[in-house]
Amino acid sequence: MAGVGIGVIGCGNISGAYLKAARDFPILDIRGVADLLPDAAEAKAREFGLRALGVEALLDDAQIEIVLNLTTPKAHVEVGLRALRAGKHVYSEKPLAVRFADGRSLLEEARARGLRVGCAPDTFLGGSHQRCRHLVDAGALGQVVGGTAFFMGAGHERWHPNPAFYYQQGGGPMLDMGPYYITDLVNLLGPVKSVFGAATCTRSRRPILSEPLRGRIIEVEVPTHIAGVMEFANGAVVQIATSFDVPGHKHLPLELYGTEASLIVPDPNRFDGEIQLLKTGGEWEPVPTDMPYGDGNYRSIGLADMALALRQGRPHRAGGALALHVLEVIEAFVASADAGRRIAIETPVARPTPLSDSLAGGRLG
Repeated sequence: MAGVGIGVIGCGNISGAYLKAARDFPILDIRGVADLLPDAAEAKAREFGLRALGVEALLDDAQIEIVLNLTTPKAHVEVGLRALRAGKHVYSEKPLAVRFADGRSLLEEARARGLRVGCAPDTFLGGSHQRCRHLVDAGALGQVVGGTAFFMGAGHERWHPNPAFYYQQGGGPMLDMGPYYITDLVNLLGPVKSVFGAATCTRSRRPILSEPLRGRIIEVEVPTHIAGVMEFANGAVVQIATSFDVPGHKHLPLELYGTEASLIVPDPNRFDGEIQLLKTGGEWEPVPTDMPYGDGNYRSIGLADMALALRQGRPHRAGGALALHVLEVIEAFVASADAGRRIAIETPVARPTPLSDSLAGGRLG
């Protein structure tokens, strides 16, 4: 099967992880990298043995079928629209957009042009999360009653080299980390029906504690602690909290509770991790992760699945409809906090098709 030409726009912090993982998937033919900062593109091209291009040259390249959009969140829609108007399919780093309305416009543009949109996160395709999906689908938990989802830390200014955008409009802990948790929950449970949320901001200014900008002050424009409840269409009720204000805690990232058993789901920001299952009256037992893509960082698997889906004429799993549904849920938490009421979620979405346990070595089907 012929490889699918990929052009990368955005050579920042996350691009190295994508380009390294792309080597595991023969379907991905990286044809060039571009960035608004030419030096960044040149450095990334040298590191991975690729061509550095200008953005316009990349969009004009007829051999590039999919643009991998790794720009900052505020630029996702602008760059995505440019790629679609150049006749390219688009796969974006999360979130799909910083506003639900903009994400919907992006998908409408793609639909009108007969093009595809894909979007991270794709960690739900990792072996540990696919094994959890199998357990849920097989009825190991009985009826899923509820669950918990926690991402809480002291703030990205402690480690990120340029963290200001996390605290500007379009940032915040829910928009930054919520996609991992909510996407995995939709994979496991199906669509969200409604949201009730509360949000707060503890500090209006935060000093950067990481290099090379240590000591600079960030003006905080968004809530930095957001918590709430998601009611799923299947009846499950899941509590979630995301925060840049918590020094430490002992909550696990994801847990599901059913009528027959409880399940510890690994960190949804990883493809691997330990699974544990406790049946009623029993004790916690480890569950082997015997599915493919559960032993490392495969942060191009969603892109590879999209590329293969193009060749095979089937839907891709990390799709635009899934990302838009998750974005609506994320936006609804703050809308609910502002309005003081439950917010209904209206975007339809189907659970992504699970991966077969027989697929490995860069193959997806």
